[in-house]
Amino acid sequence: MPLECYGDASAFILPPLPTMPPAADITQVLLPFGALVGREVDLDAFLQTLMDRIAATMQADRGTLWLLDPARRELFSRAAHLPEVSQIRVKLGQGVAGTVAQEGHSINVPDPRGEQRFFADIDRMTGYRTTSLLAVPLRDADGALYGVLQVLNRRGGDRFTPEDTERLDAIASQVSTALQSTSLYQELQRAKDQPHAPVGYFFNRIIGESPQLQAIYRLVRKAAPTDATVLLRGESGSGKELFARAVHVNGPRRDKPFVKVDCAALPATLIENELFGHERGAYTGADHRMPGKFEAADNGTVFIDEIGELPLPVQGKLLRVIQDREFERVGGTQAIKVDVRIVAATHRDLARMVAEGRFREDLYYRIKVVEVVLPPLRERGAEDIERLARHFVAAVARRHRLPPPRLSPLALERLKRYRWPGNVRELENCIESAVVLCEGEILEEHLPLPDMDRLPPASTAPQSMADPARATATPSSAEAGLLPLAEVERLHILRVLDSVKGNRTAAAKVLEIGRNTLARKLKEYGLGDEV
Repeated sequence: MPLECYGDASAFILPPLPTMPPAADITQVLLPFGALVGREVDLDAFLQTLMDRIAATMQADRGTLWLLDPARRELFSRAAHLPEVSQIRVKLGQGVAGTVAQEGHSINVPDPRGEQRFFADIDRMTGYRTTSLLAVPLRDADGALYGVLQVLNRRGGDRFTPEDTERLDAIASQVSTALQSTSLYQELQRAKDQPHAPVGYFFNRIIGESPQLQAIYRLVRKAAPTDATVLLRGESGSGKELFARAVHVNGPRRDKPFVKVDCAALPATLIENELFGHERGAYTGADHRMPGKFEAADNGTVFIDEIGELPLPVQGKLLRVIQDREFERVGGTQAIKVDVRIVAATHRDLARMVAEGRFREDLYYRIKVVEVVLPPLRERGAEDIERLARHFVAAVARRHRLPPPRLSPLALERLKRYRWPGNVRELENCIESAVVLCEGEILEEHLPLPDMDRLPPASTAPQSMADPARATATPSSAEAGLLPLAEVERLHILRVLDSVKGNRTAAAKVLEIGRNTLARKLKEYGLGDEV
């Protein structure tokens, strides 16, 4: 999300916290948020709710979380009680917050009248009258300042006391620890290395600013607060489970169970038992009653991963759950009522499966109330690949207790040019290997990527690549070297596919093979089904 945008917090609501006396334990401020900082929450809504809690704790009328934009040497309001404007920016040294950011210490202003550090233009802009103000710095684990926490107008006409300053300093320390576990903090760090790139984030742990992803963010924000069934489609490794969790965490069931069932990982004979449970004596070895995933997820969300692998008899039983909110255990006769939200995911073309009689049409239309198609990483653009790579470098280094290495320009260029058949999951594993094996800087040789998948830049592509009609020319002997015939074929097919910008129909025509044959070969290469 660009810096100039301000998020809608309506999709993320925690129970209101009562106004607490000044001596309240500061741990109560963050207690409801402890389990959320590592989950796929809507970050703007998360921060806004957090500021509501802080203002209530400090008995303040308003609160503001300012974050540092290092490229512009400015602070920008990221979460604030600002009904009058969407966002405010101040330069370092400007106003109380700007002075805190520049000098690095807390400032308590009992009365702004006559106070030189007070920036009165903000009151004039908003029409709000500030009568008292308290601001403290936010620092990371290395002591670097990256934001300011500010509260305005102590309720009851009182002024903020030295004890209030100590309390807000302690709250800021806890807030900073929490924020450093979110994608927001990693985006702020990335902005230091890319001074002209805006700080962007929507959902925690979901990285990307491409137009395709921004459209998906809008869909998820609309769908999450409802109970609508959601179908996520996309290639393996494209992030379907992350978005499924985002739907759950940002909806009204966030405090209830999120239960995953991976249909691809279970034998067909066990899927029904896994979903619906069984009664004692249902089959040999069933010596006691066993609840299924739907019972375990009551009032929460069931995430059915790879729903395309669901056997037809079980599809009928799932349809009954969606329509009537009831089912029977295996071997049982009593109907069990259940209240669950269903989120499903698949890499398969379900519409084609319906036409082939392998998936129930009535179930298909029931699960695609809200359909979200996730793009493969290769279609999201070089900027998203770079954002993800830098995010994973920081996250992996922290997980393995290593200093974050630099990402060399040549290594970054290699990452951008690779086609990523395994999508984001493959990129994460690639970066983890490189971080562990490098010595202070990730070089091209640290990336565990196949050399045969190197594709020439568009500007230096041979004529056979620039002209699809001539793309059937055999790879040169230098390129083929001593490669086995199957690998030469693989290289040729990938190059043709690249020359027609991934259009499989056009590639099959150029290669003079059937589209199904091409799809089978690409699946063998790990590129998966087309979505």
